[in-house]
Amino acid sequence: MQATEVKKRYTPEEYLTLEEKAEFKSEYHDGEIIPMTGGSLNHNRIILSVAAFLKYALRGKGYEPFSSDVRLWIPKHRRFTYPDVMVIQGEPVLYENRTDTVLNPRSIVEVLSKSTQEYDQNEKFRYYRSIPELQEYVLINQYQLEIQQYTKTEDNLWIYRVYESTEDIVKFASIDVEMNVAEIYEGVSFEEVIASES
Repeated sequence: MQATEVKKRYTPEEYLTLEEKAEFKSEYHDGEIIPMTGGSLNHNRIILSVAAFLKYALRGKGYEPFSSDVRLWIPKHRRFTYPDVMVIQGEPVLYENRTDTVLNPRSIVEVLSKSTQEYDQNEKFRYYRSIPELQEYVLINQYQLEIQQYTKTEDNLWIYRVYESTEDIVKFASIDVEMNVAEIYEGVSFEEVIASES
């Protein structure tokens, strides 16, 4: 009889202890530790453009953006993730008083990667929707000009919009900020993507 390999399951505390010493970031999925893949130049350019714009646009308005170094805890689904950009209204609610992990994003932005695209669009969005404070979820494609946006209404419905032109303006309704698509994609080269795939 063949022995089946049993995957070790970790508690959130064990994961956090390991993550403090790890050289690379990993997510926590209800007992499982999932290593994160590295980002591309375009991925990084988009994150920096969005985070820098929001930092200045939101100054003095009671909102604060954070980049992917800050972790998010999703209690209902027992998950730790590292969103590319989060915006928090007011003071961050900390997980067990840790200054590197929050619970209350109002808006989340993810830059899509080939390895995580389907997960970001489906399962991860389901997990994020369980966060009471979340009002907006934005997905930015790094391989072609396309931005998907989900905005929560007062009736708890999610309105879907897509932006596919550099002339478009993304309206972050949850934080009352507008950003040109051209600014989001500043410095991004789709030719680099084609070259790396060939």
